[in-house]
Amino acid sequence: MKKIGILASYNGSGFETIQKAIEDKILDAKVVVIITNNSSAGVLEKAKKYEIDSFIINSRLFPDENLDLKITNILKEYECDYIFLSGYMKKIEENLLKTFPNKIINTHPAILPSIYGGAGMYGSFVHEAVVKNGEKKSGVTIHYVNENYDEGEKILIKELLLDENETAQTLENRIKELEKVAIVEAFKKVLAKI
Repeated sequence: MKKIGILASYNGSGFETIQKAIEDKILDAKVVVIITNNSSAGVLEKAKKYEIDSFIINSRLFPDENLDLKITNILKEYECDYIFLSGYMKKIEENLLKTFPNKIINTHPAILPSIYGGAGMYGSFVHEAVVKNGEKKSGVTIHYVNENYDEGEKILIKELLLDENETAQTLENRIKELEKVAIVEAFKKVLAKI
């Protein structure tokens, strides 16, 4: 059984999707640790609910430490096979990338590569831009993480067509539902490779 570590900054809805797929015996894996940079993140309550060890790692709590190294060491200690970024708002740094090459997985709420990826393109900003530019389709990209935002090797892309009267809010809601399906499919694909 493969071990998954989660990095999250807020509610960790992607983590919940994975946890549900594990409980429903769709994924043969186990979430073993959750790390957040936000001491008031909703994901901490979820970690408690599922009895998963969790850590808060940020520069306020550890002002003189290398946070990248600290996070890497925790994930190594828990023997994580994969790391999933569930709305994690920090750039992944060198130690983590070198220690877990092609093992860190992110979800992006648009089709990559495109102008809807990169620094500053996350959450509602993506959907607002897609609608404003009159795009006919959008989607979800699940990809490995490398040193550049949203440029890692793609694992899976799911698309949807925009409705004529689509708003950024309706698109965001539809993408969130599509994302749940995409995350599970991507992990099934990744776990089957081994």
